[in-house]
Amino acid sequence: MNNKINYQKELEKILLQNKDKVPTLFLHSCCAPCSSYVIEYLSNYFYITVFYYNPNISPEEEYRFRSSEQKRLISSMGTKYPVLFTEEEYDSRQFFSAVKGLEKEPEGGKRCEKCFELRLQRTAQKALEGHFDYFTTTLTISPLKNAQLLNTIGLSLAKEYGINWLPCDFKKKGGYKRSIELSKEYGLYRQNYCGCIFSKGHL
Repeated sequence: MNNKINYQKELEKILLQNKDKVPTLFLHSCCAPCSSYVIEYLSNYFYITVFYYNPNISPEEEYRFRSSEQKRLISSMGTKYPVLFTEEEYDSRQFFSAVKGLEKEPEGGKRCEKCFELRLQRTAQKALEGHFDYFTTTLTISPLKNAQLLNTIGLSLAKEYGINWLPCDFKKKGGYKRSIELSKEYGLYRQNYCGCIFSKGHL
């Protein structure tokens, strides 16, 4: 029996509910390529602030370059509603502390789950501080990321912090394919590993 929830359909219900208004969205982004389709899609319905918080990325030079690509993309895209950018100060110690003891876990396992929780928790906190209507993440666009798990974490944090999670599975409706097209269109750097030294070790 398949109990998986279609989070794209859940998202579409919310878009319909908000058809007469433009809510604010605090969007965690893992990188410019993954955010490209998400921004193109959701900026038709939300005032978006892209939140770049990825202490998992190593080395720091990689982090800085991915961040600069994110800012370049936002400044280059024409969107119906304006898109803003903010980021946290880079501190990889936060990531290594969160995944301590899980260094040898397989890619996609418990270590990745802790990494998701770390980044989404900070996103929820900042969204609450900024009085945003919703928060969500671009991470579900990747075929390698577990959208069911990410939405479960997001919904749990939404309940904990009292802020709305925007359900998503951005790989649906050709989202991942479109992100590749947009990456080529804007000449974006597409990294060949998720970001952390452990994912790089799996190359």
